[in-house]
Amino acid sequence: MTTHTHQTAPTLFVEANGIRFAYRRFGSVDGVPLVFNQHFTGTMDNWDPAVTDGLAEDRPVILFDNAGISSSSGDVPTTSQAMGANAIAFIKALGFNKVDVLGFSLGGFVAQEIVLQAPDLVRRLVLVGTGPRGGAGMSSLTPQAQEIFGASYEKPDHLWLRVHFSPSDAGQAAGRRFLNRLRLRSKDRDPEVNERVAPAQLQAIATWGVPQKSFDYLRAIRQPTLVVSGSNDVIVYTTNSVTLQQNLPNAQLILYPDANHGSLFQYPELFVGHVSMFLSAKDVWVG
Repeated sequence: MTTHTHQTAPTLFVEANGIRFAYRRFGSVDGVPLVFNQHFTGTMDNWDPAVTDGLAEDRPVILFDNAGISSSSGDVPTTSQAMGANAIAFIKALGFNKVDVLGFSLGGFVAQEIVLQAPDLVRRLVLVGTGPRGGAGMSSLTPQAQEIFGASYEKPDHLWLRVHFSPSDAGQAAGRRFLNRLRLRSKDRDPEVNERVAPAQLQAIATWGVPQKSFDYLRAIRQPTLVVSGSNDVIVYTTNSVTLQQNLPNAQLILYPDANHGSLFQYPELFVGHVSMFLSAKDVWVG
C-alpha cells in the first residue's frame, strides 16, 4: 500500500493531446486501476473520500480533471465524444493498458465513450446516476435540476445537499456528513471551475440527450457493467439507469432507497462494498 490517501495524495500532471492533465493517484500499488470521471462542474475535490479511500484499499484509484477543468489546461469540449477521447489519451499517457472505469452523471457519458472508443482498454464499467444517449429528460437539465442550480444558498457548497441527496431528514443528514468529508482536504485543493466550464458542459449534455430512435449503440459495450442510481434521482431520472441495464448486454442494476442523484455519497459504505464485490468478481457474464 502507498502512504497516500484522498486527503494527502499530491496533484500530479501528465501531458497528452496537447493538454496538461491534473491527476491524483493513491491506494494499493497492485490491481487494475480504477479511473473516476466526474459530474457537471465537478473537480477532483468533489469526490467523497469515503468512496475513494474505500475503493483504494484494494486497487489503485485515479482521479483527474478532464480538459479545461480546474487544474487541467485546455478547453472543455462541447461533446461527450471529445471528452472521452481526451480521457483515453490521459489513461494511455499514464502507461495503463487495462483499467476499470467509473463514471458519475456527466462522467457516465464520458465513461461510455471511453469504452466505445477504446474497448480493449476497459475491463469493467461502473455507471452511477447517469443515462444513455437520448434518455428520458436528458436533452437539457431537468426542471428540478434547473430550479436547484438556479437557487441561492447560504453557503455555496450547500447546493450539493439538494443536487445529491434526498429531501428526507435522513438524506439531508447524510448530505451534511458528506460536506464535512469534502472539506477535510485543506492543502493542494483543486481551484473551482471557471465561468467557461458550465456552458460547454451544458452543450455536451444537450448533444448527448438528443432523442434517439433506439439504444442499440449500448449493445457494443460488452464489458461487465454495474449501474447504480438513487430511487428518485431528479437530476438524471432513475428510469435512465433502468434503460441502461435493459440494453447493456452484461449489466446489473442497484437502486438505493430514499436517494437522489448522489446515491454513492448518501450510502458510501454500501456503495464501496457493492463496487468492490463487482470489480473483484471472478465470474464474467457472457452476453
